[in-house]
Amino acid sequence: MKIISYNVNGIRAAMRKGFIDWLKAANPDVICIQETKATQDQVELAEIEAAGYPYHYWFSAEKKGYSGVAIFTKEPPKNVVYGTGISYMDAEGRNLRVDFDEVSVMSLYLPSGTNMDRLDHKLTYMADFQTYVDTLKKDLPNLVICGDYNICHQAIDIHDPVRNANVSGFLPVEREWLDRFIKSGFIDSFRHLNKEPHNYTWWSYRANSRANNKGWRIDYNMVAQPLQENIKRAVILPEAEHSDHCPHLVELEF
Repeated sequence: MKIISYNVNGIRAAMRKGFIDWLKAANPDVICIQETKATQDQVELAEIEAAGYPYHYWFSAEKKGYSGVAIFTKEPPKNVVYGTGISYMDAEGRNLRVDFDEVSVMSLYLPSGTNMDRLDHKLTYMADFQTYVDTLKKDLPNLVICGDYNICHQAIDIHDPVRNANVSGFLPVEREWLDRFIKSGFIDSFRHLNKEPHNYTWWSYRANSRANNKGWRIDYNMVAQPLQENIKRAVILPEAEHSDHCPHLVELEF
């Protein structure tokens, strides 16, 4: 099963930039989308279906043009879960899960902490999400949580760890949470197979950051520990340029 995760920073804008042609070429079995910034009725669904994804699920924020996640699949899942059941989380459309026989796949869009209010919100969200996942894994041990975590885990995951030490996304409290989250039973699939530096998934639009590869790795395909032996491939796909993020892939063999 080939799974791709991609924060598209607006699905309609990405589609205008060639997202559908890229999707056909990449040909994942499942793609998890973050930051759709659209409701289902605002999207040309026929193009997605014609690309080979007749099964597509959307969970949008209550606020128009904000946040939102989606999952497109080639095969029908046996179950679809919209949100977490935690109202303040679900109002922002940040969690969507599909269950298959071998694996459950979640599209996750964690909040950013751009100011103090949002940082407090992010820290609350992270704590509640950990509790939610701890319970979820009891029934769904084969869980893959794909998405934009808005956190760099280690210094190797950011182009300038010194000057960004006090910037949200690389704060000690955020990094410590992500470290605990991984240690609670997940594998950072990319880092599991790739130890090299200078691999990023997000670049600022400012100062020609992408061309100079001054980026952050804040997007992850986190694979539950019971699936460790099933991880066959994990790569970042920076050649796809429909967003300020790029897609990242994990391939599981069953």
